[in-house]
Amino acid sequence: MDKLIGLCGSLRAGSLNRKLLHQAATLYGDCAFQEMSLDLPLYNGDVEARGIPQTVLDLSAAIKDADAIIIATPEYNKGISGVLKNALDWISRTQGGPFTDKPVALLTAAAGRTGGETAQYHTRHCLTPLGADVIASPAICIAAAATEFNSDGILENQRYIDNITTLMVKLSKRVQHVKS
Repeated sequence: MDKLIGLCGSLRAGSLNRKLLHQAATLYGDCAFQEMSLDLPLYNGDVEARGIPQTVLDLSAAIKDADAIIIATPEYNKGISGVLKNALDWISRTQGGPFTDKPVALLTAAAGRTGGETAQYHTRHCLTPLGADVIASPAICIAAAATEFNSDGILENQRYIDNITTLMVKLSKRVQHVKS
């Protein structure tokens, strides 16, 4: 059974990106999925000098141990969320390169008409020096996200569901390739 870790770039419990993250994991199929908290202290070199916080070390270890990562994030002011950027900065300071060659699928959901496209590109850019194996397409950018989820928090737009399914199939194939 594949082991997937989910990272949500929003801390809000009712985040549409969190709902998107969990729906993507469901569409992946049979897997052990765990969402990891990104509620970390702000990166600070002085804190690092005293010792990397245990929450960061635990997150880094979970990423390293996972077969693949799914990241869902909002777009804030045409950029990556501070929560996600902070987590990536902290992870970059841990030993062992947890993202190196790790298959990663990105999804964004945002209020605007581009669905978080800029945040998705920024996230890809931030993952590049970490060595992540980011799956390039299909790009999942849920536009006007508040109107795309039903009252139970389920994405119902079949076009989006089909594209997420395609992305999850590609993620699964990448995992199987790495395992072989």
